[in-house]
Amino acid sequence: MSAIERWRRDLEAWAIPEAILAQAEESPWIHPPVLFEVPEVIEPTPSHERAAEALTEGSSLLDVGCGGGIAAMAQADRVRRVIGVDHQSAMLTMFARNARERGLEYQTIEGFWPAVAPETPVADVVTAHHVVYNVGDVAPFILALSEHARSRVVLELPTQHPLASMSAAWRHFWDLERPSTPTPDDLIDVLTELGITASQERWEGSMRVETDIDQAAHFTRIRLCLPSNRESEVRDFLVRQPAPTARSLATIWWDT
Repeated sequence: MSAIERWRRDLEAWAIPEAILAQAEESPWIHPPVLFEVPEVIEPTPSHERAAEALTEGSSLLDVGCGGGIAAMAQADRVRRVIGVDHQSAMLTMFARNARERGLEYQTIEGFWPAVAPETPVADVVTAHHVVYNVGDVAPFILALSEHARSRVVLELPTQHPLASMSAAWRHFWDLERPSTPTPDDLIDVLTELGITASQERWEGSMRVETDIDQAAHFTRIRLCLPSNRESEVRDFLVRQPAPTARSLATIWWDT
C-alpha cells in the first residue's frame, strides 16, 4: 500500500460509527471558538520561525485553513499582504479583522482547498496549520500548496490526531477504541512519495482548551454524540480527567 493510500485509510478509521452517529441530536463536527482566537501577543514557535526565515519585508503569505489567522498574523512585521483561505465565512471575518488591526493588506477566499486553488494568488510563503488531519485526499492538497509558494511551505500538526485527546472519553461513554494513526512521520512518507524533500521538527506547545468547564462539557457532549440530558455526566468526567495543558507538535516544511 502506498503512503498516500495509507494516509487516507488511517483517516477514514477516525469516522464515528454510524450506530453512534445516528443517535446524535446535532452534528458532532464542531470546533470550540477558543481554538481560533488570535492572542494579542503571539508566542514564537518553530512553525512561525520556519516561515519567517523565508520572508522579507514586503512579502506575502497565504494561510490555508486559516481560522482566525494566527499563522499569518505571527508574521505581521515581516509581510505586507496576507491571504486567508477557509471554508467557514465566520473564520474569514475574523481573519480580515485581525489583518486590518495590524495594518496588513488582505484577501479572503471562501471554500475548500484545493478546489479554490485556481482563484487563489501565489504567495512567497504558504502555511497550513492544523489542517492536514482533515484531508483524506492529501496528494492534490499538498501539491496545490507547493504550486502556490514561491519560496516555502510550512505545515503544523500535532504528533497525534487532534481527536486523540478524546479517546478516553469515547472509551468511557461508548466503549469505543479510537485509532492511533496517522502521524507526522506518515505525512513525511507521503511527501517523499510526491517527490518532496521535507524537514520535520518536534516540539512542545500549549493546548488551547475551553477554560469554562460548563462550556467544555457542552462542546464535548456534542462531539461525543450524547444527548443533552447527559451533559452533567460529561462535566463530571471532565472534572475527574481534566484536559492536558500541553501537547506534542510537529512543524514540517520544504522549499519550493
